[in-house]
Amino acid sequence: MRDIDMAVELLEKEGLALVIVKDSRVIFTSSGKGIKPLYMAHEECGNELEGSSVADRVTGRAAAMICAHAKVKQLKTKLISENAINILKETNIIYEYDECTPFIENRDRTGMCPVETLSLKSGDIDELLRGIKKFLESINKGN
Repeated sequence: MRDIDMAVELLEKEGLALVIVKDSRVIFTSSGKGIKPLYMAHEECGNELEGSSVADRVTGRAAAMICAHAKVKQLKTKLISENAINILKETNIIYEYDECTPFIENRDRTGMCPVETLSLKSGDIDELLRGIKKFLESINKGN
């Protein structure tokens, strides 16, 4: 079975938000929401993400930037933003999606997701990762 098929199957079967497979081995899974699962995978797995296959529920521009930076090989997602596609078109990542939307919405569906907004303002991946870290810290303080 191909890594991407293995990742998608596990995502569906376990009801997960993110599954990353490399060389027929699951290297990361999460049921978390938003950008946090992919951000945590990037922080925890580092260079191991290179050449991996990612199955994700929702992929916005920030997620696409992280995948590109990590040199992910393949991505399959349920929902993707046009902003994410624009990033992926400039990479060698093989990507597939079920549905495309102009942008990823925030949780209460009143506008753009704050991380999608952040990614549009970020000049590079380091700036984006710092911004995501601050964002995640701010929402954890609220819990």
